[in-house]
Amino acid sequence: MAKMVFIEPKAPNLHIFSKFPLPRLGSFLLGTLMKERGWDVEIFVEELGEVDFDDLRSADLVGISTITSTAPRAYAIADAVRGMGVPVIMGGPHVTFLPEEGLEHSDFVVRGEGEHALMSFIDQWENGRDFSSVPNLSYKPNGEIHHNPIAPHVCNLDSNPFPDLSLLKGKYRRVAGRLIIPIQTSRGCPFDCSFCSVTGMFGRKYRFRSTENIMEELRRYNERKNFVFFYDDNFAANPKRTKALLKAMIAEKMKFNWSTQLRTDVVKDLELVRLMKKAGCHTLFIGFESVNPASLKAMKKKQTVAEIVEAARILRRHRIHVHGMFVYGFDEDDWHTVKATVSFAKRAGLTSSQFLILTPFPGSDFYKSLASTDRITFDDWNLYDAHHVVFKPRHFSSLDLQRAQILSHAKFYSLMQMAKKFVEGRWVDLGLAAYARGINRKWKKRNRTFLKVLELLTPRKNTSIQISYHEKVVLGYTGLR
Repeated sequence: MAKMVFIEPKAPNLHIFSKFPLPRLGSFLLGTLMKERGWDVEIFVEELGEVDFDDLRSADLVGISTITSTAPRAYAIADAVRGMGVPVIMGGPHVTFLPEEGLEHSDFVVRGEGEHALMSFIDQWENGRDFSSVPNLSYKPNGEIHHNPIAPHVCNLDSNPFPDLSLLKGKYRRVAGRLIIPIQTSRGCPFDCSFCSVTGMFGRKYRFRSTENIMEELRRYNERKNFVFFYDDNFAANPKRTKALLKAMIAEKMKFNWSTQLRTDVVKDLELVRLMKKAGCHTLFIGFESVNPASLKAMKKKQTVAEIVEAARILRRHRIHVHGMFVYGFDEDDWHTVKATVSFAKRAGLTSSQFLILTPFPGSDFYKSLASTDRITFDDWNLYDAHHVVFKPRHFSSLDLQRAQILSHAKFYSLMQMAKKFVEGRWVDLGLAAYARGINRKWKKRNRTFLKVLELLTPRKNTSIQISYHEKVVLGYTGLR
């Protein structure tokens, strides 16, 4: 029996979700397709367990998934595997946009969605190995790089099998005693935010699985010990379709709680919000991005500050936890943006907040813009995790932008804020605050060298190791360092 091993490399740095690793579904979906073809399949997710390199020697083919921050680790693994004489095929967002770079470390690269491409590739692998007709494939026939045309996206998502999570070599990590189950019900996004590369991978047209197809998968996990995370980029993109799914979950009395990602416009439909709560919604991850109107316009977010405020108010009223995600570093941002953002996050009563740094991910308009104007400072992909400043901001020094993120987390998760959550009996919020506060401190310790580099790159008048007076005034400094 032929054997294929899939590997999802570990993130190189500490981040707010380090304690809650959730494997991406790509490797499991492709692994399931390979298993159905009769291949022996294993999947390693480094966040959940070490890769057994001795085991890889027996593989006929190794597939490695990459996002930008894991690319260096992916390349190191690929080099080691090829050194054993085992062919490597890579996929994922990073090599989709930089396939030539991927081919420096692998034999093949699949760009974009992988289901049809991999099945076509395996057809040729098993019968003749003429890869010229394999869609989405980049490879090096006769030593020269060749990129096959990209095929249309998968239209019928119901045609894909349910990902077989048992293929994992290792153990899933439980959170609060519950096993987190990743499920995706849709692909694509019609929005075109300047900093996002999702549309480059999955297109601008929404594609949905049918309600019955989703329910059939959910029935597998209908136990209180499970917690479902819907991996959709915008779970409520089509309210009518979302309501049908929620009503089906309510009718069958699904026992698990769940979380997902969506936009602020969900609160325009109060029936939808009520159905979400009734169907077991625990937490919503919302990309608020900014409370600076100029920044929202520049990033093409197509939402207003008023909509952000209203979304937080309505979701809290319906007792749905909200994890707010904000981004600093747009050309329109300055210290006043930072102050307004932290102030809003605290006033809105968000369960948790994440203050990220704008990052030029390959495949995004933002990356193209910075690359064309020579504003990218670091090209070490390890740093491309939205927690490190890798470009030259307009109204901050690189060091100040990094400080803005650190200080925002410290202020939002301050002892004063934790005491307030304790008095109000917001126990989930309090537990997350304690965890996030610790992560922020650990990140600073582990990244001392990086912070020192930023300090050295900053004009001398701004290099004081002490927090500036302006920072103290803007953030209401109370001994955060």
